[in-house]
Amino acid sequence: MPSARMSTLARLQGAIDRLEHGLAEPLRRQPLGHAAVDAALQGGLALGALHEVFGEGRAAGAATGFVAGLARRASEQRFLLWVRVDFAARESGDLAMAGFAELGLDPRRIVVVRAPDADSALRSAADALACTGLGAVVTELWGESCAFDAVASRKLSLAAQQSGVTALMLRIAAAPQTSTAETRWVVRAAHSPPVEGWGAPVLETSLIRNRRGPTGRWIMEWNCDACRFREPQTHPRPLVAAVADRSYRTAVVAPRRLAG
Repeated sequence: MPSARMSTLARLQGAIDRLEHGLAEPLRRQPLGHAAVDAALQGGLALGALHEVFGEGRAAGAATGFVAGLARRASEQRFLLWVRVDFAARESGDLAMAGFAELGLDPRRIVVVRAPDADSALRSAADALACTGLGAVVTELWGESCAFDAVASRKLSLAAQQSGVTALMLRIAAAPQTSTAETRWVVRAAHSPPVEGWGAPVLETSLIRNRRGPTGRWIMEWNCDACRFREPQTHPRPLVAAVADRSYRTAVVAPRRLAG
């Protein structure tokens, strides 16, 4: 029994060393659809890895929408588990399944778990990452939390690496700190072009950590029909119809002479 325990510890330590020094097996990648972003990510979002997305209090909706897009790309048609602390629901409201449907996600494949605190949420996420039937696990934490430290992030990264399930950490009203995340994003809402009716979601995204390539900042638009990110589209506004082709000159009528 002691030798088996030592073997397990040695295997885990080796996995940690490879993870921290970038010596792990090449990760599978899922293109996001935005050419410049996919180039910076060496082909797309790394699957079976941990990714962090940060949003300020007022940018919670934009960050949540961005995470939903990443989860949709990572999970494809598999189930998505969304773990959030109760405090997040009190601050920003419950997740709207109708909203997910408008973004192109299937609400029937989304499972929401409400945890009483950050510790419970992180334990639930770590357990869920072992389920290979899932495509992605989103963990939503609101505010600063000492529970998500370097040890917790390493645990999530190892669980994601072993199962191939993508881990997405959504942090609202929190500051980035040391972690083993493959990428770290800061997301805000961007100005949408003037169009009639509702337009596509447009986000200002900053990639501030990238273990495999450069960082950068991009404006990304989510295509709800194709379920892909893309460059913001221009939508021409309708113009007034051109004047018909006719002479602008008016006929001159000679005055009639009055009888004398």
